[in-house]
Amino acid sequence: MAIRCILGIAAAAAALAVLGGCAMPATPQSNVPASPTTSAASGVPFALFTHCGIYEAQVQGSFFVADEPLDDGNGNPPAGWGNPYQPGIMTVGGQRAVFHDDSGHTVTFHERAGATSFLRTCS
Repeated sequence: MAIRCILGIAAAAAALAVLGGCAMPATPQSNVPASPTTSAASGVPFALFTHCGIYEAQVQGSFFVADEPLDDGNGNPPAGWGNPYQPGIMTVGGQRAVFHDDSGHTVTFHERAGATSFLRTCS
């Protein structure tokens, strides 16, 4: 019985080690990241990709689209936004993600359930 318990613990530890090795590389959190869950979470530092305007974000492995896309009319971020990224905080709750920064910018996104890629590609 004790051996069976030890084997069970060893198997669980091995599974955690394998799953832990699947983390995304440490790149800017800008339309790229980690796990396929959109459960409620506190805000995390996030570099929002703004280079061709603000339309989409990939957060925690899910794709989100801006409720109100933002650009300058020429495919660039609006005045006052960083380019190619705007640092801030992204908060995910359910099917909604909200980006805000120290400059007072706020963008609300909604999840594209089942999406596996971005709707548009920036050149």
